[in-house]
Amino acid sequence: MNAAARQRIIRFMALLLVISIGFLVPKAAAQSDKYSKMAPVDQYLMERNAEILLARSAAPDSISSDATIRVLGQQGYEPAVQGKNGFVCMVGRSWMAQFDAPEFWNPKVRGAECLNRQAARSIVPIADLRTSMVMAGHSKAEIVAALKAAFSNKQLPDIENGNMVFMMSKSAYLYDAGITTDHI
Repeated sequence: MNAAARQRIIRFMALLLVISIGFLVPKAAAQSDKYSKMAPVDQYLMERNAEILLARSAAPDSISSDATIRVLGQQGYEPAVQGKNGFVCMVGRSWMAQFDAPEFWNPKVRGAECLNRQAARSIVPIADLRTSMVMAGHSKAEIVAALKAAFSNKQLPDIENGNMVFMMSKSAYLYDAGITTDHI
């Protein structure tokens, strides 16, 4: 394939991406009031064994079977299974999204993820701070301020190079709209 043909394919794929994002934006904007505040804490919790299974489903068994598993409790994430390979698997909740995300407080979100060593060292402390503040009833503004202060005061680690997260679960629930390809 020549360079001109590759350029046409790249431009076409970029156009498809822009068009598909345009279909998602009105749906997200329409839902912005649906999750304007945090739901009762119990709506974010899962049965412990179900959460462990969902967390493990984020990565291949060869990785998740020896990973540390963390589950959400009343105060934040807590260890459920001690691993030995440096990976950490957990089920992320909606408040790990961008602070202006329309589904920031969606209690249905269950994002199974399994972080490699680098991501575990640099992302898990951020998730812990955000989650403990959420579970304590703090506002978005308070969480943002605490994160900024923690980074400024070197209480949170820098994001490491080479961090990677598996998100292979077929049972995860990432957001209400979902992504389909039927409109592309």
